[in-house]
Amino acid sequence: MKPQNLINSEIEAFYCKVSDEDRYTKGLGPLELERNKTLIGRYIKSPKRVVIDVGGGTGIYSQWLADLGHQVHLVDPVAKHIRKAKSRMSEHKQKFTCYLGESKRLCFADNLADLVLVHGPLYHLQSGSERIKAIKEAKRVCKKNGVILAVAINYASYTLVGLLNGMIHQQGFYQMCRSHLLTGLHNPPQDNQALFLPQAFFHKPDELINEFKQVDLREIDLIAVEGMSWLDKDFFQNWENPVKKKALMSLLELTEKDPYLISLSPHMMIVGRK
Repeated sequence: MKPQNLINSEIEAFYCKVSDEDRYTKGLGPLELERNKTLIGRYIKSPKRVVIDVGGGTGIYSQWLADLGHQVHLVDPVAKHIRKAKSRMSEHKQKFTCYLGESKRLCFADNLADLVLVHGPLYHLQSGSERIKAIKEAKRVCKKNGVILAVAINYASYTLVGLLNGMIHQQGFYQMCRSHLLTGLHNPPQDNQALFLPQAFFHKPDELINEFKQVDLREIDLIAVEGMSWLDKDFFQNWENPVKKKALMSLLELTEKDPYLISLSPHMMIVGRK
């Protein structure tokens, strides 16, 4: 029997209507995917590590890590995602396990994983106390000296997009961005809900760092995922040019930890060690 109340009903309905994996092939998705793999790879260089992929969706990162020889356990609260992940796995020799569950109550023993990925839960939990519970759970299942990698959406991300494409002048969009900037709370505009994530929380960089500090994680580091390279006015054209793509990625690596520029990145990855 499917557990009840694993995730907010609006969030589950959203993911039942859209394809989570399609976003990695559209817009800035290819940049996000490539960068996340690069950043994850920095922290899992040894072979045959144990990885827990919390909020792992349809298993894109789980399958990639399993193919590299790691023992991977995916957890996600959306039944559709678990079905898709199992279907993806059936096409590969290397397998990973899939569990229907959520970030605040993980079904794993203490000190199990060398690496814990938390790629969606922090921006799908509007309550600060719930986000802390999710981080504590990630810490609980992580081995001593193991690493937690979590992703958050930047509080200025939608505002930047709205300024670039003119949507900032739509009243509903403006009010949504105003809420992001003042409180971090994200609720899609009533007149155009289909285009946006359901209720979420968008972090300021310092807020994200403080949440990791509250759980007594150490060696905390904050890294821009897409950075500011996406602001190139011809980004999508230049991404297809190997020379220009290399220049954009070099710029991203140069500025990825710059505290003055990190708010220009749509996503941030925070690193903490147990």
